[in-house]
Amino acid sequence: MKQSTVKAVFQSLPAKLDPLAAEDVDAVYQFDLSGPEGGHYLVTVADGRCVVQEGTHPDPHVTFSMGSDDFVKIFNGELSGSAVMMSGRLRVSGVIGLAMQLKSLFPSVG
Repeated sequence: MKQSTVKAVFQSLPAKLDPLAAEDVDAVYQFDLSGPEGGHYLVTVADGRCVVQEGTHPDPHVTFSMGSDDFVKIFNGELSGSAVMMSGRLRVSGVIGLAMQLKSLFPSVG
């Protein structure tokens, strides 16, 4: 099901986590979103579970910086994350391997 807001996307993430793929993962993903629905969100994956909260982490494993519109479109499969990154509208910093692992952790997203 497509989500139309940033908050709806983040609220839906815990149910979309593949617990088997997340079994040995312990990571904090920081999302810094700009634009009309901008904000800072943390997605923590540990012990086969996903916890989402608003705010920032002092030392996240991976940080994604992008516009809120692009974020929702990537989540809904309307935009390719790599295309947005190549265009410079998405910046990723931190442990790139963990960033690339997101797709396997949330296989039904995008």
